[in-house]
Amino acid sequence: MVQRVQRLNAIGIALSSEQDANVLLEDILSGARELTNADAGTLYIVEGAGPLASKHLRFALVQNDTLNIHYGGTGKPVGKTFSEIPLYLDEQPNERMVAAFSVLHNKAVSITDAYQEEGFDFQGTREFDKQTGYRSQSMLVIPLNNHDNEIIAAIQLLNKKDKAGNTIPFNDEDMELLSSLASQAAVALSNRQLIDDLHKLFESFTHVIATAIDAKSPQTGAHCRRVPDATLMLAQAASGSQYPGIEKFKMSKSDMYALEIAAWLHDCGKIVTPPHIVEKSTKLETISDRIALIEARIEVLLRQERIARLEAELAALKPGAVQSTEVETLQQKEAFWQQVLTFLRATNKGGEFLADEDIERLNTLSRYSYITLEGDEQPLITEDELENLSVRRGTLTDAERQIMNDHMVHTIQMLEKLPFPKHLKNVPEYAGGHHERMDGTGYPKGLRREEMSVPARIMGIADVFEALTAPERSYKQPMSLSQTLTIMGRMVENKHLDPDLFNLFVEKKVYLQYAEKHLQPEQIDQVDLSQLPGLSLRHA
Repeated sequence: MVQRVQRLNAIGIALSSEQDANVLLEDILSGARELTNADAGTLYIVEGAGPLASKHLRFALVQNDTLNIHYGGTGKPVGKTFSEIPLYLDEQPNERMVAAFSVLHNKAVSITDAYQEEGFDFQGTREFDKQTGYRSQSMLVIPLNNHDNEIIAAIQLLNKKDKAGNTIPFNDEDMELLSSLASQAAVALSNRQLIDDLHKLFESFTHVIATAIDAKSPQTGAHCRRVPDATLMLAQAASGSQYPGIEKFKMSKSDMYALEIAAWLHDCGKIVTPPHIVEKSTKLETISDRIALIEARIEVLLRQERIARLEAELAALKPGAVQSTEVETLQQKEAFWQQVLTFLRATNKGGEFLADEDIERLNTLSRYSYITLEGDEQPLITEDELENLSVRRGTLTDAERQIMNDHMVHTIQMLEKLPFPKHLKNVPEYAGGHHERMDGTGYPKGLRREEMSVPARIMGIADVFEALTAPERSYKQPMSLSQTLTIMGRMVENKHLDPDLFNLFVEKKVYLQYAEKHLQPEQIDQVDLSQLPGLSLRHA
């Protein structure tokens, strides 16, 4: 008995430290069988919402040494091999099934011989024996209660063996040991369930934040949902690869989970970024697109020209008046302003580059003015509008871009205030570094490559790749793979992105793995690796 108690304590310690739910279930059933020398056993999980009348028992594990059966856990999937056991049938307690009876009455049940026992329905057991040639005999069933005294599972042991291999009944000592193990197992299962529930809650919380940020602006679309995919694809390709430059890089399951959380939260600071900046799809957009104001001013100018023409025509009707050429001049002016409108509308959309001559033309147009109804002279293009229209790349001014860049400051501040557990302590560092550059010219901290972790550098590549290929940006067309990788290669040459990770990203075709999942068919073109800048394949 002493040795069995010692073994019970050892099993209890192992249960309390096990992190894998499947292994935990196996440890519980295997431990129960070991303590009682049972040939076979089943672990049921109580499932269903509400009262017991709406719940059932699910076969989580089925083990049988004689038949070499191992279903559930790390063995074969249970699937539909074993049917669920309802706790109620036709609104009546299902007391004919021994496992259901044990759960319904919260009591242990010991049976000497299933074929001789009265009061329970062992038809299913006998059918199983008939199909397999097995002989089910002694049986011990005990429920597992959690800290709220709710029954969460049940253990059913079958055919206790003596030293000679003969089947014998379970005794009181077996009952006592199994009851003790069931108590410890229930605590371990409850703790595992609470931890899993907290994980699910936390993951759902991070997904809600990311979804809210994506919903905040059609310009970023599903950015926060796609970056985690690109990040994990590259991390999985890099981890343990022994790739040149990152030979020692390897991520555990816990590390991957932390990186995934960081990827989901990498832009959480945008939640405080003003919507008119996040959502700025044109250069003149605030609450509305101010291009309409400039269009109205040009309309005023044209009307003033038409009025001047009509006044000239009236003057020409007077005796001795000289014939005016104002009609021809007006037609020329209308054509000129129509060209101006076309130019301003195109410039307002933003793009990858605005030429010097376009900037000079904007400055020239800003010197035009019009007369208001009050007789005041006002500029056709205000200083603020000129500053916005003169943005060379994208739609944001320097001041607005700084506000947008500050989302990284907010991201880091928000994440550093969260009391992350030990296995998630690197989330702020991973999430906060995706806008840093390898030469230290990035933001918000101006970190250099050697000051950043590999996961943070991975996120930098994932973030850029998603942004370039994203289909929702109104100021640009979604780029093809060849265009995207060319731009990223130039960023490597300019020491913005990590060269080793970019090489791996291309050589391991991580970009193609992502493309097949997220990109439009027309974006997936052939990539000529020999023409990509910034690339030096290591294992070609």
